[in-house]
Amino acid sequence: MSTTRTERSKDTQGESLHHEDLSISQILKERGVSRRDFLKFCSTVTAALALPPSFAPSVAQALDEVKRPPLVWLEFQGCTGDSEALLRSANPTVAEIVLDILSVDYHETIMAAAGHQAEAALDKTITDYKGKYFAVIEGSIPMKDGGIYGCVGGKSNLERARQVCGGAAATIAIGNCASYGGIPAAAPNPTGAVGVKEAVPGATVINLPGCPCNADNLTATIVHYLVFNKIPALDGHGRPLFAYGKRIHDNCERRPHFDAGQYVEKWGDDGHRRGYCLYKMGCKGPATFHNCPTQRYNEKTAWPIGSGHPCVGCAEPQFWDVMSPMYRRLPNVPGFGIEHTADAIGLGLAAGAAGAFVVHGALSAMRKDKEPGEDAKED
Repeated sequence: MSTTRTERSKDTQGESLHHEDLSISQILKERGVSRRDFLKFCSTVTAALALPPSFAPSVAQALDEVKRPPLVWLEFQGCTGDSEALLRSANPTVAEIVLDILSVDYHETIMAAAGHQAEAALDKTITDYKGKYFAVIEGSIPMKDGGIYGCVGGKSNLERARQVCGGAAATIAIGNCASYGGIPAAAPNPTGAVGVKEAVPGATVINLPGCPCNADNLTATIVHYLVFNKIPALDGHGRPLFAYGKRIHDNCERRPHFDAGQYVEKWGDDGHRRGYCLYKMGCKGPATFHNCPTQRYNEKTAWPIGSGHPCVGCAEPQFWDVMSPMYRRLPNVPGFGIEHTADAIGLGLAAGAAGAFVVHGALSAMRKDKEPGEDAKED
């Protein structure tokens, strides 16, 4: 990827296209994306934002007019898993995100520039577009000993985060590490790792936790800002309500089995093959807020629970410590009041349903034993 916004795209005659002067829809049209596909994308983003379908035309109109925003992506103390998720995203594809919807001016993993040239590109963007660019932070920020445990280009992660996030229109902490410290912050936390908001308290930070984050939520968050000119409504942990407003347990495809008291008892058993509830196998879905069941991954085809693996709670603060052991059921999950009696409630529901069927069957048999017209005589 080149280091300037105007050099990244050229037409067939080789003339530079000044895409910062074009709207997103104009750029998509220029790249051969049909109006129908554009409207389909708007509908997809509208659904991701948990907005009614009637909002899709408003999203399309806004993107018709808005200019694509510059974005800088900083990689700190993390595994690059969120960048990998971005590169494998679909609807929109990573090419659409990088080349069309956003102007990614700095991303160490995918940019062609290196060394001083890369640093110059970053400094130019945060200077020329101060207050107008988005900052995406991946990975936690080490605070111990002045932040010396993470440095890039001679600057500590802490110094660079304060410089970049301080001048951004909004900062998106992508992944659990950037949001809350993640695995680097797990006890005993030798580097003093923290999330972006704790390291830069004055910045406007939107947390998109997950390990990794769903790239659709990143796109939807930015589109929300472009359409409504403000960040989306956030919960108490700084997460957008459209993506983190409901528990996984509430939308889980295995929820009926939980209600019926049907659980996987061990890996590979008959219940596991039948898609029974994974609660007893350590599923943290009842204590985790995320839209995994609806947005899913891999072009919306799969997600962990759907593939037979319990939720590990990776969208929650300090999940590595709080949700461990991952394959052991938590007897008292915060925010979910019935876990300690889940078996009794599930079995009780099943027994109640069975009892209802028995009573219904008995009443039906009694009615059949009556002579035709007997009811009329009794009336």
